[in-house]
Amino acid sequence: QVQLVESGGGLVQAGGSLRLSCAASGRTFSGYAMGWFRQAPGKEREFVASISQSGGGTYVADSVKGRFTISRDNAKNTVYLQIDSLKPEDTALYYCAAGAYYRGVNSYAYWGQGTQVTVAS
Repeated sequence: QVQLVESGGGLVQAGGSLRLSCAASGRTFSGYAMGWFRQAPGKEREFVASISQSGGGTYVADSVKGRFTISRDNAKNTVYLQIDSLKPEDTALYYCAAGAYYRGVNSYAYWGQGTQVTVAS
């Protein structure tokens, strides 16, 4: 069992930046691959980015590549999502998840409650 809590969302103007954080409880964080997903109103869940247990492997969706960067700090039990050059279409609920394999987008078993990102148009 792992508890995930996202933070860092908010209202931002188009072109701005945000850094989202996902803090995990317990001492098992380094054993999980971590992923970021998002879901906008009326749309399906979308994979955003993921990172391997050690941080040595990352995978970023083509739709956000170049603007989104994922990283993790295992000493702090935290995974981050840096978002640059925000666009209105980035508006969504962003949530993190823990799984066994960072590129297995359907294998994530534990989920946070999400943090809302709203980009003014």
